[in-house]
Amino acid sequence: MRWIWIDKFTQFESGRRAVAVKNVTRAEEHLHDHFPAWPVMPPSLIIEGVAQTAGILVGEARAFGMNVILAKIRSATFTDYAVPGDTLSYEVEIETLDDHGATTRGVVRRGQEEIARVDLMFSHVDGAVHAGLPRHNFVFTGTFTDLVRSFRPAPPGSGGGDS
Repeated sequence: MRWIWIDKFTQFESGRRAVAVKNVTRAEEHLHDHFPAWPVMPPSLIIEGVAQTAGILVGEARAFGMNVILAKIRSATFTDYAVPGDTLSYEVEIETLDDHGATTRGVVRRGQEEIARVDLMFSHVDGAVHAGLPRHNFVFTGTFTDLVRSFRPAPPGSGGGDS
């Protein structure tokens, strides 16, 4: 099972920037165990949400042709917690992108209030080149690419709509 820490994209500018949202709900199991008397979204999972947002943005910029692996958390600073009922916005921009990887800058907002900054570094990994890794794309499964497709409007006449 793959954990997804974003609910949907609200903005997506290919190769440049993306904004995704995460609704924090009391129904999430991790909130019951993290601080039982005071449920908060663990900062590590917020970082993962930013990483998923940024990783999809970086992967889409290269047509999902390479596996995009989180290589390093360059920095992560938090000024407040997220609690059930909050909607988090993960705003990510690509700083650099080349054949080897990418760097991104991210801001986490709760409403209009900035509660975190998360800067990340990604590596592009080709399974065929790196021993021991599968040759197929093991990062961008349908689950992640469906998040991007759900933001884009369906072609005219296809009967689908955007969500």
